[in-house]
Amino acid sequence: MRRRLIKPKKIKESIEIDNKTGEPISADVEENIDIIKSLFESCADVKFRSFKVQEYSAYLIYIDGLIDNMSIQFSALHELLSKTRIEHLNADFIQEKMVSINDVVEADKLDEIVKQVLDGNTVLMVDGIDKALVLNAKGGERRSVSEPETETAVRGPREGFTESIAVNIALIRQKIKSSHLKLITKEIGTETRTIIGLMFIDHLASPDLVEEVEKRLERIEIDGILESGYIEELIEDEPRSLFPQIQNTERPDTVVGNLLEGRVALLVNGSPFTLILPATFWQFLQANEDYYHRYHISLFIRLLRILMIFLALMLPAIYIAVTTYHQEMIPTNLLYSIAASRESIPFPAFVEAMIMEIAFESLREAGLRLPKVIGQAVSILGALVIGQAAVEAGIVSAPMVIIVSLTGIASFTIPKFNLAITIRILRFPMMLLAGLFGLFGITLGSILIVTHLCKLRSFGVPYFSPIGPFKWKELKDVFIRAPWWAMDKRPTQTISENVQRQTEHMRPSPLNDKQ
Repeated sequence: MRRRLIKPKKIKESIEIDNKTGEPISADVEENIDIIKSLFESCADVKFRSFKVQEYSAYLIYIDGLIDNMSIQFSALHELLSKTRIEHLNADFIQEKMVSINDVVEADKLDEIVKQVLDGNTVLMVDGIDKALVLNAKGGERRSVSEPETETAVRGPREGFTESIAVNIALIRQKIKSSHLKLITKEIGTETRTIIGLMFIDHLASPDLVEEVEKRLERIEIDGILESGYIEELIEDEPRSLFPQIQNTERPDTVVGNLLEGRVALLVNGSPFTLILPATFWQFLQANEDYYHRYHISLFIRLLRILMIFLALMLPAIYIAVTTYHQEMIPTNLLYSIAASRESIPFPAFVEAMIMEIAFESLREAGLRLPKVIGQAVSILGALVIGQAAVEAGIVSAPMVIIVSLTGIASFTIPKFNLAITIRILRFPMMLLAGLFGLFGITLGSILIVTHLCKLRSFGVPYFSPIGPFKWKELKDVFIRAPWWAMDKRPTQTISENVQRQTEHMRPSPLNDKQ
């Protein structure tokens, strides 16, 4: 296949046009339009609407699909065409008397015009005026605010972030009505020029943390940012670690709760997932509705999750170790039952477990990639059919099917997907260690994991805190969720000043005591 080559003459013309974009706008509107049209050559969606403001030639430049046509029609074009007499036409007169759009700014260079058009704004240029007016009439089709699918809740707000950073910022502003909530915006990506929003509460977030986040963002040099996952990988402390060091969420209430604890939020235009940093290991075991139910319910659910994460990581490995090396630990009747079910199985317990785990993970991945209508049915029916067929064929034993099923259910109870997938991956080396060394291998693997967790940092915050380093007063929101009247202070991992969250001694007293 022959490659299409660009002629040297075309390259030379393109370079000359690019050099002209840094020049000031000329009073001759046709000269400006010629240069801009050359830059947007072969861009059919870039529209140049020409019209007359009395005897003056004028142009509206915009990208079709990124603007609100009705707003341009009635707030700009109609107003400009309806003026019957103009004595002194200039940029100030147009901005004050002829255009009724609220957000209007001036631009005096061609490269600014190109940037604004690509950002979805509309540019107005009039002959005889050496300035252009940028009209903020962004529109187009956008996904409406709806309940997030990845973080459903029984109790709590039903609104979730969208792909529009402006909408996401507004959702946070609706919940934090304070001038202390700050927003810093940056553009990252030489081609996509994606807008990144850095949000924090200035008297709660550490200035060193905000400065460090800004430095890491400024170091990013890449052609494009399409999702917040790009940013996550480029700014985290230890990119080679399996454990997530930055929390992501689709829920505005989760972001607001973390902002009130001195953390920082990163919003990426085009992504409904907001990044929260720094993050600790225990954050990934907490769900937003833990704080909406009464604390007795949250206490039970938290303890259940901790048990489930242990089973998701260790259950297949413990079964392999005990059935292979430590049969004396199994009660006699249960041992007879396991031995009878494994009598015709040709594989050792480790191989048997690997077969079932790989099959289960494959079915789970297939269920995610298939259309929603059939994905769930395929994954459930596939697991039932394959499990039953494997037992009847004598490939795996019935206890192994039970173990793998319990492990899969346990992994579903982990609220955050990025931690759940980490546990699912770590399950395989733990099974290997159990197959080689028994319970000693499980102990060795556990020590390595805990040591790694204690060494990790997330923007200077110990990843395993407040367990390592141990802080007794910080345990009110780790294994349990203490009642709100007892959590009168913010966590000190992310905040050193303004620790007091609420008035002390807010514990409600019975009505009889008040009387």
